[in-house]
This record gives sequence, structure tokens and C-alpha cells, in this order.
Amino acid sequence: MSPDTPESTSSAVNAGTAVSPGSPADSDLRDAMNRVRLEVGKAVVGQDGAVTGLLIALLARGHVLLEGVPGVAKTLLVRAFSRAIGLDTTRIQFTPDLMPGDVTGSLVYDARAGEFEFRRGPVFTNVLLADEINRTPPKTQAALLEAMEERQVSADGVSRPLPDPFLVAATQNPVEHEGTYSLPEAQLDRFLLKLVVDVPERDAEVAVLRRHADGFTPRDLDAAGLHAVVDAAQIHAAQRAVAAVTVSDDVLGYVVDLARATRQSPSVQLGASPRASTALLAAAKAWAWLGGYPAITPDHVQTMLVPTWRHRLRLRPEAELEAVSVDAILSSVRQQTRVPI
Repeated sequence: MSPDTPESTSSAVNAGTAVSPGSPADSDLRDAMNRVRLEVGKAVVGQDGAVTGLLIALLARGHVLLEGVPGVAKTLLVRAFSRAIGLDTTRIQFTPDLMPGDVTGSLVYDARAGEFEFRRGPVFTNVLLADEINRTPPKTQAALLEAMEERQVSADGVSRPLPDPFLVAATQNPVEHEGTYSLPEAQLDRFLLKLVVDVPERDAEVAVLRRHADGFTPRDLDAAGLHAVVDAAQIHAAQRAVAAVTVSDDVLGYVVDLARATRQSPSVQLGASPRASTALLAAAKAWAWLGGYPAITPDHVQTMLVPTWRHRLRLRPEAELEAVSVDAILSSVRQQTRVPI
């Protein structure tokens, strides 16, 4: 446990039970999770939305796809986040020659024992940084499908569970960049959120340069004073607290109405599926809990709508030719769908 965690939270966390919403232990646990954002800020400037998205995915037991042009600190962001939550982290640099076994592991023949043994791959970790995931062919991308959905790896008829918590934080350059492969729909659907990492505002960019001028080195997070502010037990307790956030029937109906509206849009070929609806519900629960709400409201759903669904919709060819964006369609759907009172 971190040294500033109150004893009330510590005992509740270690007991493995969900803390009561609104209780002092629940408030202390939420404060601890929110400190993660402040800690990441020691290394990354101007990407508060992406940091919050990573935290929401962790609490909702999901995965994150970070998209942005080279040089906007996507990899540094994930590394700093991993350091702040104090979990084991492995980085895989996805390249055109990477094989599926290089990700999940493979059977290796042991000559001395006269039998095959499974040698675990880098996916057996808490936080997997899948760097530039769209620079490897779909065959290797697909190696993550079972791991992301089932939290296990199967080989030779044996399923091996992955560590818990387990989070895949993948980075990618825009698909129009040279040497990239578009992620198939099944792969995209495994990500809870797709976060667009933009070039920071002018003031934030000046702050980045100031840090570098003062000697900051992205490869040395220790020098930046970055350390773990939570641990696995607190993360598990926070995940249970998020799962306990309540949802009214009106809000459930609102999520369904939003999904049905995407399917009826003339610009959309493939709308939001029922799995997309459950993903939006999970993300909204995490966002509500971080804000101290015992139940999600339509505002929480609206906030998480675009990052949760922007990678799940497929546009019609004519809409793509007219440069219609998925974000714009989702914003229109949000505006036109009746909000429950």
C-alpha cells in the first residue's frame, strides 16, 4: 500500500470486499486513483484526457487504443501511467516481421526432458504496451484477440490465465501513414476506448520544451520523480466499486436508443452493436465513480460516447468520400436522441 493510504481503506481493500458508496473508504480509494493522473503529469504535459481515458479503462477492466502522429508522447504516456499504478509492464514493438508466438509465447522442445514446454510470451504481464500495433500484419494482431477478451492464452489445448489486472494499451499512427495496416473490426472491438492524442496546446508545448531544457529525459522516469501511488489491491477494490455503481432503467434505455440511432444513420454501414452498448455502460460507470457519483447519469453516458464508439462504427463508402467523420456522426446522434429526465 502507498504510505498515505488511510487504514480504513487499507483494511477494506485487503479484505477483498467492495467498499460502500459514499463511505470514507470509498472516498479515500477514489482520491488514490485520481492521484494517478497527477503523478503521470510529472512526465507528460498536455494530455490530461488521454491519462483519464487510461484510468477509466483500467477501472472498467478494458483496453485502450491511442492514436496520434509520431512524437506526441503516446509511448511515454503509457510508460508513465504504468509506473504510477505500480504494476508489471512489458513493451512490444510491433514490426512487420513480428510473429504471433513472439506475443503470446510458443511451445519449445526440451531435448533433455524429451517433451514440449510452453514458453510464455510478453503478453503475460499486467500492462502490455503494444507499441505501433498497426505496423504488424493482421495475423500477428490477431494473436491478442483471445488475450484481450478472455484474459487467457491457449496453446496445445491448454488455457493459461493472464495476470489480473490486465490492460492492453496499444499505440498506432493514423492508417494513412506509410507502412501501416488497418486493424480489423474484431480487433478494434476488443478496445474499450479509442483515444486521439493530439499535438498539445501552445502553452503545454512550451512547458514540454522547458522540461527538456531543464534536463528531463523521457527514458529516465526515476529522475522525474515518478513512483507508484496505488497498488494492485487498491486497483481491484476500485474495480469492484465501479462495478457496484447503479444504473436506472431510463439510462439503460438511453444507451439502447443511442445505439439504435447509429444503426439508422444514413452515413453508417455498421452501427453500434450490443457489445458496444455494454462497453459504453462500463466506461460511464468508471467515469461516474471517479466523479463521486453512486449512479450514472445521461451526462456520463454522453461524455464517454465518442471515445467508446468512434472505432466501432463503419461508414458507408459515399460518406467516407465526402469526408464525414465518425466523431461528427456520434455528436449528431447525441444531440438528436432524447435524453431521459
